[in-house]
Amino acid sequence: SREPEGCVVATKGGGGGGSGRGRPEILRAEIEQSLRRLRTETIALYYLHRVDPETPLEESLAAINEHRERGKIRHIGISEVSIEEIERARAVVPIAAVQNHYNLSERKHEAVVDYCEREHIVFVPFFPLRGDGGGTVEEVAARHGATPVQIKLAWLLRRSPAMLPIPGTLSLEHLRENLAALQIELTEAEFEALSQSA
Repeated sequence: SREPEGCVVATKGGGGGGSGRGRPEILRAEIEQSLRRLRTETIALYYLHRVDPETPLEESLAAINEHRERGKIRHIGISEVSIEEIERARAVVPIAAVQNHYNLSERKHEAVVDYCEREHIVFVPFFPLRGDGGGTVEEVAARHGATPVQIKLAWLLRRSPAMLPIPGTLSLEHLRENLAALQIELTEAEFEALSQSA
């Protein structure tokens, strides 16, 4: 089957369940399982879920790249990585996306966001809506007639042009709320206040 128009289907493998999950044979099997489960011949974006402490990063990525070279994967991403790990990865395969834990309150990957922006790599923050902003989020939301969720998304989008948040969307109502964040333009003062609120 094909992806719905305007959508990119991404999935990941080689993570969870402890070390050893990045071994080439495990990744090859997981990619084939993903292709079957998604009922597709090509996965648009496939992430290495975690760097495996027991398997060299280069070996894990080489296994994923075999599928890219055969047309079963279009783009490769990596998750929960440092700049050094991104550079090691890029020496082996083209990296299209990095997915790290990042939101208004969790900002240990600031340097990774900046690196991705400089290198034209998409940065996908997971848990993008966590953190409360200590009341500042609600104040800014009230000024914009928006929800706190929309303000958190607007902050992420303002933070970097490389940013592509993927908030959980369980209903059409959630989807509309999330998409409306695209229309919110935070002032520099609001952006700075939110940045310092965490």
